[in-house]
Amino acid sequence: EVHLVESGGGSVQTGGSLRLSCTASGFTFDGNAIAWYRQAPGKERRDVACIGGRDSSPYLVDSVKGRFTISRDNVKNTVYLQMNNLKPEDTAVYYCAADTIKTCTYYDGSYYYIRHFTYWGQGTQVTVSS
Repeated sequence: EVHLVESGGGSVQTGGSLRLSCTASGFTFDGNAIAWYRQAPGKERRDVACIGGRDSSPYLVDSVKGRFTISRDNVKNTVYLQMNNLKPEDTAVYYCAADTIKTCTYYDGSYYYIRHFTYWGQGTQVTVSS
């Protein structure tokens, strides 16, 4: 059974930083893609970032580019989301997701999108106050 456990959430002020971790078990971590999503209160869950399994290529949505970075440690079965210069609009529950896919994005000829992921963690709350 696949287990994804997120940690590192908390409350910070605008401009602060947090590092989220997602540790996987019951899953062949090395070589497979991992993603981060978030869901703000009253809103739909949205993708944030993903990292490929084949070449660890990162992808981040425009709203977090330049502020967030995603990385992975295949020895620790862990993916990290480093979040800097946090804004109140980053407030959300952040979820880790995994799947047995090598690349985490697809291109429709115009835009890149993060693929659908099958396995999900329980989420960790991030609150940014102004």
